[in-house]
Amino acid sequence: MHSTSAEYTALQRPRLDYRDISENVVYKSHNAFNRKAPLPVGAVQTVARLYEEQKALNRDLNARRHERTAVGERIRTSSKDPQRKQAALDEAKSLKAEITGLEERIGRMEEELYSLALAIPNDTHPDVPVGPESVAVTISTHGPEPLPASPTRDHVSICRALDLIDLEAGASVTGSSWYYLKNEGALLELALVNYALSVAMQHGYTPVTTPDVVRTDFARRCGFQPRDPVEGGSTQMYHLANNADPAEDAQHNHPELVLTGTAEIPLAGMFANRILGLGHAFRAEAGARGVDTRGLYRVHQFTKLELFAVTDQETSGEAMEAMRKLQAEIFEGLGLSFRVLEMPTEELGASAYRKYDAEAWMPGRGGWGEISSTSNCTDFQARRLHIRYRRLTPSGDKPSAEESGRLPFAHTLNGTAAAVPRLIVALIENGGVLDESGAVVGMRLPRTLEPFWVGGNPRGLITWV
Repeated sequence: MHSTSAEYTALQRPRLDYRDISENVVYKSHNAFNRKAPLPVGAVQTVARLYEEQKALNRDLNARRHERTAVGERIRTSSKDPQRKQAALDEAKSLKAEITGLEERIGRMEEELYSLALAIPNDTHPDVPVGPESVAVTISTHGPEPLPASPTRDHVSICRALDLIDLEAGASVTGSSWYYLKNEGALLELALVNYALSVAMQHGYTPVTTPDVVRTDFARRCGFQPRDPVEGGSTQMYHLANNADPAEDAQHNHPELVLTGTAEIPLAGMFANRILGLGHAFRAEAGARGVDTRGLYRVHQFTKLELFAVTDQETSGEAMEAMRKLQAEIFEGLGLSFRVLEMPTEELGASAYRKYDAEAWMPGRGGWGEISSTSNCTDFQARRLHIRYRRLTPSGDKPSAEESGRLPFAHTLNGTAAAVPRLIVALIENGGVLDESGAVVGMRLPRTLEPFWVGGNPRGLITWV
C-alpha cells in the first residue's frame, strides 16, 4: 500500500472524481435522493457545471501562461529596440493581471466544487433495495428456532436479578445510557472479545487496539458526519473541548478532536490489509430512539471488535463475502438465532456501496436486534485518505512508470466482529434460566466461550451448553 504522507497533518485534500460526477449527473442525483443524502438542491448539477467552467478557465489560464512565456522571450531578445521592449513589458503586465485574476477565479471555483462534491455519497450496488429499513431483504437465516417473545426474558430484568449490571450507578455518575457491567457480566464482555478475536485471527486478521480519539477532519474523510447536518438533529459524535491556553494553542495548532464512533475510523488511517481493531465506540445519539434506549441495546459507550480490510479494486466484492462468512461463523459459534439482511439505500450512510446487517433474535425485546454490519466502501474513503496501491509484475517487480500509469485507489471494507453489549443482550435473553415460578436462577452460555472465561463459576450461575 502507498500513502502520500506518513503524518495526518500533511495529508492532502481528498482526490474527488469531478469528471465521474459530471458524466453521471442523473445517476448521482437519483442515488443521492434514494439514500436521503443531506445535499443542497441541485448540488450534483452544480458540480457538473462548475467542473466544465473550471476546465474552460484552466484552458484560458494555460493559454495566458503560454503567451507570457512567449512575451518573456520577446523581452529578452528586444534589448536593442526600446519601443518593442516597452510594448512587450506592457503586454507582460497585462498578462500578469489576467493570470492572477484567472487563478483567483479558479481557486474560488475549486472551493465550491470541493465542498459540494465532498457531500455526494458513494455509488450504490445494483442489488441494494431502494427505500427505508423496512424494505431490507433477508439473505440468510442461521441458528436454532427462535424462542417465543416474552417480557420475562428482558435482559435488564435478568441482569438485575443476577447482579450483572448497574444502570442506576451509570446514570448517577455519567448520565442516561451509561452503565456498569458487574460480576459475570464483566467477565462475559472479556470472553466475547477474546473469542471473536481468536476466530478472526484464525482467518488471518491482525489484532490492533486503536485510539479512542481522532481528528474531526479524519472522521469526515471516512464518511462520518461529526455533526448532524439537519438543523435541530442530534450530534453523532462527542466533541472534545479545547481548553488549551490561546497562546499555546496558536503555537502547537491543536486540532479539533472527537471520540470515535467506531474503530473503523482510526483503522482506516493505517492503510494496512486485513486488520482487526479493538476499540471503544462512543455514540452521542444513544438516547434518541425510544424503546431502544432500555438497558444495553443502545448506549453511549461500548466495546466493539471491528474488522477492517484494504483490497484492490477487483477483489473487494469477494472480500465482503468473506467478511460476512467470518461474522456468521462467530455468531453460529455463540448458538444465536440470527439473520443476515441486504440493507436498503436509506441505511447505507455516505461511504457504503453495499451493506449487510446481522440481526439476532432477542425474545425479551420481542424482536430482531442488530448485532453487526458489513460495508464495502469501494474507493470512497481511499480517495479521501489517499490510499493507493501499485500492481506488481508477474515476477513480483514494480512496473515501470510508463506501465503503471496513475496509481489506482484501493477499496476499503469494514465489519463488526463483536458489538459486545448487543451480543450480551442476545445471550442473556436467550440463555437466561427461569424456575417454575419465573424467578431468574442462572444462565446458559455457549461452550465456545468457556476457554476464554476467567474466574471460574463461584456463584454457580453458569451452565455451559
